[in-house]
Amino acid sequence: MSYITVENMGFSYENNSRKILEGLNLEVDSGEFVCILGKSGCGKSTLLRLLSGLEMPTYGSIKLNDTEIKEAGLDRAVVFQDYGLFPWFSAGDNISLALKQKYPDKSKSEIKNMAMEALKSVGLEEDIYYKLPKELSGGMQQRCAIAQAFSLDSPVLLMDEPFGAIDAVTRANLQDLIINLYNNEDQKKTVFFVTHDVDEAILLANRIVVLGQSPSKIIFDLKLDKSTVMTRENQFNDKKTIELRNLLIKKINEDISNKL
Repeated sequence: MSYITVENMGFSYENNSRKILEGLNLEVDSGEFVCILGKSGCGKSTLLRLLSGLEMPTYGSIKLNDTEIKEAGLDRAVVFQDYGLFPWFSAGDNISLALKQKYPDKSKSEIKNMAMEALKSVGLEEDIYYKLPKELSGGMQQRCAIAQAFSLDSPVLLMDEPFGAIDAVTRANLQDLIINLYNNEDQKKTVFFVTHDVDEAILLANRIVVLGQSPSKIIFDLKLDKSTVMTRENQFNDKKTIELRNLLIKKINEDISNKL
């Protein structure tokens, strides 16, 4: 049985006749890292919000571990592009707030220690705990958001273009951070990661799903052998990586051409 099942699912916003997703089917096993690719406006972020429980399908169903998703829950952590930190709370208090929801019986000092450890796990010093988001760079804010998500130890991690507004060097560092955290067997997660960047998808994922133009269905679904695809060192000269990159771009562009 699949860990996450999307069955004949469609979505339209209320009082809006335009369909965003239509007849979408997807089965995901526990521990997969799925990158969702597609052109702007095809419904990638909408799919992520549906998986999170922040939106409900117009029809069809989404199940997690054979239980239908009907609301947001602590079994799914979300990282947004805009960091999702409360600006009036320190970085540490943002993490602590989430931890208090997950662990209501833990003491204030226990929660603080857990938040400190979460910051440490993403390469941030303890003094960051006391700083407001406005005092941190974009990369540091996103590290805090990732720390918050991983601190909850949720089995599912949903990431909506988390590196889209970050410079190239910081982006590469955060990509490596996610790879290292994902590969940690002590906190193995099922990951959905929305991106426009084909190279980012190849680098991070062990499965790539391409959505077509709205109303979107899955037009391409590929599981990757991570031993034979791109690493940061070979991303521009490895033959198999170049072929995969070209195939993904072709699939996206073919769908656009077919709907013109």
